[in-house]
Amino acid sequence: MTIGLTYDLRSWYLERGYTMEETAEFDKEETVAALEEVLRRLGYQTVRIGNIFELVDKLAAGLRWDMVFNITEGLYGDGRESVVPALLDQYRIPYVFSGPVVMGISLNKYYARLVAEAAGVPVSPGILVSAADDITNASSLTYPLFVKPVAEGTGKGITERSIVRDKASLEALANELLERFRQPVLVEEYLPGREFTVGVAGSGSDATVVGGMEVICKDNLPYSVEVKENYQDIVQYRTIDESYRDECNAVALAAWRALSAVDAGRVDLRADRNGKICFIEANPLAGLNPVHSDLPILSRMNGTDYDTLLEMIINSAKRRYGIKQ
Repeated sequence: MTIGLTYDLRSWYLERGYTMEETAEFDKEETVAALEEVLRRLGYQTVRIGNIFELVDKLAAGLRWDMVFNITEGLYGDGRESVVPALLDQYRIPYVFSGPVVMGISLNKYYARLVAEAAGVPVSPGILVSAADDITNASSLTYPLFVKPVAEGTGKGITERSIVRDKASLEALANELLERFRQPVLVEEYLPGREFTVGVAGSGSDATVVGGMEVICKDNLPYSVEVKENYQDIVQYRTIDESYRDECNAVALAAWRALSAVDAGRVDLRADRNGKICFIEANPLAGLNPVHSDLPILSRMNGTDYDTLLEMIINSAKRRYGIKQ
């Protein structure tokens, strides 16, 4: 069985003039090499396809693969993670991870919380600010608030200023983010409790928790892109203790199933002022660097090594497509 690899290699984009911020979510060569090495150990032949531009060229040239292992993040818009899955659907090529609709809804954190909340998953009260006039709708919320771009990943747009305690700070930050990211801003009541992330593998009723961890940032810093890049000095990871483990697992699975996400990913959670676990966001395209990415880290902490994690992902995709193991 031949598996093609689609990915966004950061160096490829930087060589062509894209900025560090535009490419913050993209992968290093070591991640692609690790995926390739494990897939080959599992008995698959692998072919490097590359990013969406390279995929288009290869499809036009008539190349095809039995399955695609897709980790492309895309560049622009809240549908950027949907582009490769949508294209592969049109060519009827099986692929790993969720399809275009799930990717789009999950990337837009406001849509994701609407879906989760409709399924009974606890969320923090919040509003969407699409223009400066919408900020008046925040009067129904209780300060402090947390403010972030609605459709960014890897903590982009999140800083120490993201926690706002008055209307003036809210207006200043919301307008700044609207201008900088050219997308709506999500404003939620700040969740002051402990923060967790839970890994899920599989789909629907077969989905299971592969493990979870508590994320403890030095000086209570927000889990921003800068913090993630320097996590070894700033962040402490711990397995979820018994006081929260069952609740975190239940909320994560409920959100995963509500969003119809497949194969594997992460669900981020945080406790409110009363200690109740709330859904923050889901990542159905979680990073897969074997050393630095949250999903492999939490899996390893809970007894699932990198090879086993990738095997679980591939097997889940094969079951969905009716491909014999």
